[in-house]
Amino acid sequence: MANYEEELLALFRTLHAHPELGFEEFETTKAVRQRLEQAGIELVETGLPTGVVCAIGHGEGRCIGLRADMDALPMSEEADLPYKSCVPGKMHACGHDFHTAAMLGAALLLKEREAELPGRALIVFQPAEELCEGARRVAETGVLDEPEWFFGIHSYPEFEAGTLGLRPGAVMASVDRFRVTLRGVGSHAASPHKGLDPIPVMAALIQSLQTIVSRSVNPFSPVLLSVTHAQAGTTWNIIPQEALIEGTVRTMDEQERAEVKERFYRQVEGVCAAWGAHAEIDWMDGSPAVINDPGLCALAESVAREMGFEVRQQEQTLGGEDFSEYLYRPVKRPGLFVRIGTGGGYAAHHPLFTVDPAALWPASQYIARLAEAAMKKQR
Repeated sequence: MANYEEELLALFRTLHAHPELGFEEFETTKAVRQRLEQAGIELVETGLPTGVVCAIGHGEGRCIGLRADMDALPMSEEADLPYKSCVPGKMHACGHDFHTAAMLGAALLLKEREAELPGRALIVFQPAEELCEGARRVAETGVLDEPEWFFGIHSYPEFEAGTLGLRPGAVMASVDRFRVTLRGVGSHAASPHKGLDPIPVMAALIQSLQTIVSRSVNPFSPVLLSVTHAQAGTTWNIIPQEALIEGTVRTMDEQERAEVKERFYRQVEGVCAAWGAHAEIDWMDGSPAVINDPGLCALAESVAREMGFEVRQQEQTLGGEDFSEYLYRPVKRPGLFVRIGTGGGYAAHHPLFTVDPAALWPASQYIARLAEAAMKKQR
């Protein structure tokens, strides 16, 4: 087995120093594509301007899907690194540079063993995870039809290098977004009786929506509804025509997700009816919850312990991850999202976020070993 450690470290540092935002990952795409071509790895064309999909293996057994994301965030880096971002206002604050380099290493290792692989690996280097759009765009191309199971990875600063986080069941939440425009009748601030003020309607609605979680959902269920943006009016002496609220709903269960959405519509309609106002609801269904298959979780833990990794239970989070799209598109299928300990001390999306490079090469080896073990696993 060749050792790609230094090459992957160099790639990681280059990607970190030159971050690219979602659907702008042109140089990242070029670098990954060129290295895969150099290794003789089959590229699967998607027609998308960024991102890369490749396939390895000719065995008649199971096809396994692997996914890494590539995009950076629109924020300035404050970490003092020799390979610090040199692009103002952009940085890899979520470890996607690590994901890309680690997955490329896994691809090179799998290519070395291509003749012995019992199945096939479809590897996705995905654009625009941070925009919550990349996975859907990839799925819409039709290239995800073949894999029977899908595996994703993510850096995890809470665990040090050499540690993996695994947990069966729901690990990340569905992400839905709402916008409600409340329409009243404008008037002079001195004559509120001549209009219909949408501001108290907005206030009543915000309070009413909070009861969905506190009074309509099982207290043991992880459900969140947050109103994060409220806006009305332009100045001190005018009652406005409209008011607007925006926010997000997070759930771990598809049935509860549907029930919360139904309750949300009823609450809005009821409050507006009480005040005589009108409402327009824009509900944007985001990615579903990430659900780790128990059998694949057990397999991943077995492989990890054989390789000398420490395995801990990863925490559930109401944060979202569009890796879940791979578990539903084009059909529902089992999958697993693995947290790879990368240390650093600062949470993702923090300007001081860093990744311990010592985690990179072991991660590549683990992904490759896990993929091959999954190909061999009995149904």
